[in-house]
Amino acid sequence: MTTNQGNLAGLSRFVFRAPSWYSSVGFALLIAAVIGVAAFDSRFVFEDAWEGLFYIGLPTVAASVFTPYVDRKLGGQLTRNQASLLALACELATIAVLTVAAVVAVLTPLSQAFVVDALLVALASIFALRLFVIMAVSRQRLAVASAAASIQTVSAALLLFVYSGTMRYLEWGGPVARAFLFRADEAPERIAEMQYIDPGKFAILAALCVIYAGAVWLFLTVIDQPWQRSLGVSVLDFVRGFIGHVAEGSHELETFFEDIGEDALVPVSVLSFRRPEGGEKARFVLPMLHPGPMGEIGGGNLPRRIAEQADGLAFPPHATAGHDFNLVTEREVDTVIDTAETAYQRIEYDATATKSVRVTEGEATLTGQAFGDSAFLASTFSPQFADDVEYAVGLSAVSEARTDDLTDVMLADAHNCNNGLDGEDLGHVVPGSKRSFDMIHGASEVGQRLAAASRGPFELGVAWDETPWEPEDGIGPLGVRVAVFETDGQQTAYVFVDGNNMVPGLRERIVSRIDAVDRLEVLTTDTHVVNTMEAENQVGDAIPEADLVALIADLVDRAKADLEPVEAGMESETAEVTVFGNDRTEMLASTANAAVSMGAPLAGAIITAALAVSALIFLVANF
Repeated sequence: MTTNQGNLAGLSRFVFRAPSWYSSVGFALLIAAVIGVAAFDSRFVFEDAWEGLFYIGLPTVAASVFTPYVDRKLGGQLTRNQASLLALACELATIAVLTVAAVVAVLTPLSQAFVVDALLVALASIFALRLFVIMAVSRQRLAVASAAASIQTVSAALLLFVYSGTMRYLEWGGPVARAFLFRADEAPERIAEMQYIDPGKFAILAALCVIYAGAVWLFLTVIDQPWQRSLGVSVLDFVRGFIGHVAEGSHELETFFEDIGEDALVPVSVLSFRRPEGGEKARFVLPMLHPGPMGEIGGGNLPRRIAEQADGLAFPPHATAGHDFNLVTEREVDTVIDTAETAYQRIEYDATATKSVRVTEGEATLTGQAFGDSAFLASTFSPQFADDVEYAVGLSAVSEARTDDLTDVMLADAHNCNNGLDGEDLGHVVPGSKRSFDMIHGASEVGQRLAAASRGPFELGVAWDETPWEPEDGIGPLGVRVAVFETDGQQTAYVFVDGNNMVPGLRERIVSRIDAVDRLEVLTTDTHVVNTMEAENQVGDAIPEADLVALIADLVDRAKADLEPVEAGMESETAEVTVFGNDRTEMLASTANAAVSMGAPLAGAIITAALAVSALIFLVANF
């Protein structure tokens, strides 16, 4: 992960799941009642609360109920939960503006008219906010989105129009109309103070809404240009998909990724272990893909999908591939699984293996073990910080590890030491870097030593615990899995933790504290189901370290007790899938970060200009 990608991932801390619609509406009504008690002055507290519900809560409820209905009728996708949360936010914004205006009116010579003007600005502002969100989520044109966006503003303005006595200016209608519509005498005392608002104020409100709608259109048009030029897609497609995923769990984001994706050929390697009498005991499956980008979008849950297809206990290590090799849709996972199954059916088994070897080259440490004429290698840069290894670096290392006696090599990125999103260099291992050559030379040394090593019968024991931890704790659904190999008296354990990288030093502490085997390596699957709500969430961030070490020690003991003779075989096939594509992730990250960087100043300038025009309109109207 580069700095740009890290900055983009860090934006997830600002995202939360939308609460249920009834929770938002209930909270909105509660706030309206409390504000009613503070703002109105009738004889009874409950009457004040009721008036707050009527004048402040009712427009919010109307917006919560009717916005998703109107939006969907016009072809939009706004949900009830999203609409209710948006209405609540607009209610709170209106209350904040009125509170500030009331305080200013009390402390300065400004009259009640200033509060009315502030209310009009607040109603126009929430219209603009709602218009922005609805255009982003539903991808509607401005004119179409305005219908749903105006509901809360129109509802509040209608109540103000009827109950403030404004209609008296119009002098139309007979006794029935007056009985039902001219209700200023029944308004609360503090609302009654505002009666006989000039109908021209509502014309000003309409003008403000038009100006603010134009400001929203201008902001979206300017901010969208870098996306259209660099990626050929709209930023609103990305925003809609991202919000839909984190707020509702939808897969709309995959449509956006499909639009920017590219076809790629990726190796899929399968290392299977079976009992001599038949029956698979364990299966290592490594497609050279990255399990991202997030949650269950694309290949985010690739490790679990792979594990579900294996007959034996599955071990899905992290491949040497970065975010450019994220699958664009979950459908692509089916292609990978079918390819793995094809490779599995072609496997020829061998009953011999070598002892494991470990080589340190520069900052890279590689642990490897041969099974027949194939080998499994795991690479780590711990205790130094590292993140993903580029696809090209991994292919080069595999090529260097192959010899005449090793025809196939499965190279896993242990992915077990990183410092999150801190620092300028987030540890991406790219072609041409010193780390890439450390890894390539180390793989070559391991391959040569394994090719020259003696082979003999071996045993395998496995153990698995789903763990009590959840993705919020940094542990995915596969929990912790352990495979222990014994060859010629040497025992080697491979620990697989279903998580996304580890806190610095945790790998070393696990290795040093577990001495029940001769050699041990810890790997994470890099599952991205743990990153839906938090960009980092590494193994060890949330869970107690002592509990994790104790669990691994227990699993190692259980795997040793499960040791039995097995045979092994490896095959590889090539899958044709659609991935993000070369440099697409970096381009997406840099474009998004640039949009965020320029978005705040641009929004500030547009808001300032809109407010200045608003002030000018009020000055002209008052004169």
